[in-house]
Amino acid sequence: MADPKNVLLLLLILVTIGFVAYWITAVKRTHGKVTLPAAKQVLIGMVTAFFDTLGIGSFAPTTAWFKFSRSVPDEKIPGTLNVGHSMAAITQALIYIQIVEVEFVTLLVLIIAAVLGSWVGAGFVAQWPRRRIQWGMGTALLAAALLFFMRNMNLGPEGGNELALRGTLLGIGIAGNFLLGALMTLGIGLFAPCLIMISLLGMNPIAAFPIMMGSCAFLMPIAGMRFIRAGRYDLRAALGLTIGGLPAVLLAAFIVKSLPLVALRWLVMVVVLYAAVTMLRAAMRKEPEPVAVPLK
Repeated sequence: MADPKNVLLLLLILVTIGFVAYWITAVKRTHGKVTLPAAKQVLIGMVTAFFDTLGIGSFAPTTAWFKFSRSVPDEKIPGTLNVGHSMAAITQALIYIQIVEVEFVTLLVLIIAAVLGSWVGAGFVAQWPRRRIQWGMGTALLAAALLFFMRNMNLGPEGGNELALRGTLLGIGIAGNFLLGALMTLGIGLFAPCLIMISLLGMNPIAAFPIMMGSCAFLMPIAGMRFIRAGRYDLRAALGLTIGGLPAVLLAAFIVKSLPLVALRWLVMVVVLYAAVTMLRAAMRKEPEPVAVPLK
């Protein structure tokens, strides 16, 4: 009998093929000639995907970079994150779903919940005006900074030894991952809150890795296609994240086994906190809104 994990991985490969084909077709239709990303855009993809694979997360630091460099309009940041980081997330999932043990039914239903949440969330966020996205992302960055602080101060739950959820706990996990999937489309990374949720529900925190990486791997390309359709992403920046992210994931997963990450999390927390303040200040200013593209 086939290992159900292998079936899930095969489905992920099919989703990946569909995402890449859709993206290429959309680019040919709407952009024609494509300008390659700048070296700094590839570099930020490498750096953020590398530390994402080690569990730090990529959305908050990438958002901070976009905000500091003013390289991506605020209203296009959520779409750029979901499109550009998709391939790195898929690569992570293909690795960690195989090597980390977790009960399959729990893994499957939590992934499905996250995907459904992202589909619903992308439908709203892709049509939101700039100021609403600035308020949402500014709040999200504040939450990310708080999560970094909690991890560094060991304030989070320790978790248990379970590798599966049952009954009411499974229902809570489904609802929680649905919400986290929806928030991913606003630029709120899933890793840290998913790890906390899994630990609060009594599961082994290590089991969160295939859950959170599998959730991102399925939801990001699906949400990304909605952002691509609406034109609410930056193509060059997304290509830079994609090109830089793939080798970085492999390096972190197979060559670098561990790094002293506490000091790095403190640094990221400060940078993200500053970006949050900058984003919220921008939301308070009255600027002309770009015309939103209706999502079909």
